Amino acid sequence: MERCRRELYLEALGFRVISIAYDDVESNPGLIVALMRMLLSQYETSQTTVKRAVFEENEVIRLAASLARPIRPKDVGDHFEINHRTAVRLLRSLCEKGWMAPVARGAGERIVQYELTRGGLESMWRK
Repeated sequence: MERCRRELYLEALGFRVISIAYDDVESNPGLIVALMRMLLSQYETSQTTVKRAVFEENEVIRLAASLARPIRPKDVGDHFEINHRTAVRLLRSLCEKGWMAPVARGAGERIVQYELTRGGLESMWRK
């Protein structure tokens, strides 16, 4: 029971917890090493160059997921220290890709917030 709570606590802090039974390590260490390499390979740096726009969009998606509420251009601007227009451009680009959806608020139906869509969440997990 204590182990489950500890793992849940670490997951809530943003850590990825991997449980491996000692019996598996003892009986088939080669398989465990191969599985760990597969798991860790997703965190290796890519040898291909990454376009700045793609990097920026991925970071906005991560920020939106971490906030767990609709994100505002001000949130993006403050977090990345960019101006308001650049923040709006990034958010609109994500809307065009279907990764975020605009949320209209107020009497004039002005868009002031953006929500992460299911497609946006899935794009984050594919990386």
